[in-house]
Amino acid sequence: MRTERANGGGQTERRDLKVIVGAAIIRDGRVLACARSAPPEMAGMWEFPGGKVEPGEAETEALIRECAEELAVRVEIGDRVGRNVRMAHGRSVLKVYAARLLDGDEPQALEHEALRWLGADELNEVTWLPADAPIVAALRPLLNPHTPNSTS
Repeated sequence: MRTERANGGGQTERRDLKVIVGAAIIRDGRVLACARSAPPEMAGMWEFPGGKVEPGEAETEALIRECAEELAVRVEIGDRVGRNVRMAHGRSVLKVYAARLLDGDEPQALEHEALRWLGADELNEVTWLPADAPIVAALRPLLNPHTPNSTS
């Protein structure tokens, strides 16, 4: 993703935004939340699993790779959830996708302090990382098992 902005002299600067992808893994009307173990200033805060999109990698490919690395699971990626969230002082953008586990895979906390499945009424029981917090409201309709667009 490219952005342009005027620098102090009125000239336009171009720079590439780093894309971070996150997975809202939904099962039985609940979403998987992961507690960070590091760095110290983020430890204990909750996030959606995911990470950086590498050069030449599609966003969905990055998300499938990140879920395998962080949780030892295979996922099927669905639609986007919420809007793009600017982070890292505008140098990165977070994009979250709905996802579902494949073939009975069970997430393991390989890189996180803890994992927790949250229903719509439990989303505010954890402290979300600032970048992930805006996605929570967009998630609520997907967590109602009677909603046609929910992923189970």
